[in-house]
Amino acid sequence: MTGFAAARHNMVECQISTNKVTNGRLIEALDDVPRESFVPKQLRGVAYVDEDLKVAPGRYLMEPLVLARLLQTATVSEEDVALDVGCGSGYSCAVLGRLAGTVVGLEPDAELAEQASRTLSAVGADNVIIVSGRVAEGYSRQGPYDVILLSGGVPFMPRPLIDQLAEGGRMVAVVRGPGEAVGRATLWIRLRGEVSRRVVFDAAVPPLPGIAAEAAFEF
Repeated sequence: MTGFAAARHNMVECQISTNKVTNGRLIEALDDVPRESFVPKQLRGVAYVDEDLKVAPGRYLMEPLVLARLLQTATVSEEDVALDVGCGSGYSCAVLGRLAGTVVGLEPDAELAEQASRTLSAVGADNVIIVSGRVAEGYSRQGPYDVILLSGGVPFMPRPLIDQLAEGGRMVAVVRGPGEAVGRATLWIRLRGEVSRRVVFDAAVPPLPGIAAEAAFEF
């Protein structure tokens, strides 16, 4: 087992499996996707620490445990079409791609989107496409979605994202209001046309730029 593979396995064994993550397919995906490929070269040595890692100005990969618990909450199946909002360098898309049938990664930074596309291609994530656009508007062209993941903290959920959730669909995000020290990982579900939500666990993640300015769309 190589150095990165060993570090990845230790991450899964010590950070993930011991902290309420029990989904076998998700654990296998986290044990397989090379997180070091999705961070700047100078951070590859710490790619598997349980911390948020900066991949561009103001942009981060969420810590592995928070990502894992969000994806477990979303109960992703092999037939699902998923949207990863604010996908950054593409790591969360790669993990989602091992769980869902099709993944659309939405990234507002065109340069970061191109980088994510190249990296995802290099790791064989051929069921993932990356598009560039405003995160608060989602990507209705490929919707509705069975799963929507927001890869960063938000103060509220924009209405366009709610509207792109399919019947039976699940959306997960960490919501943190102004002045709050800790956010709340939240699950939204659409059943019989109505959307309900519930808080699942507490979490602190870096904010996802591009939603705070869209208060008019608040749900």
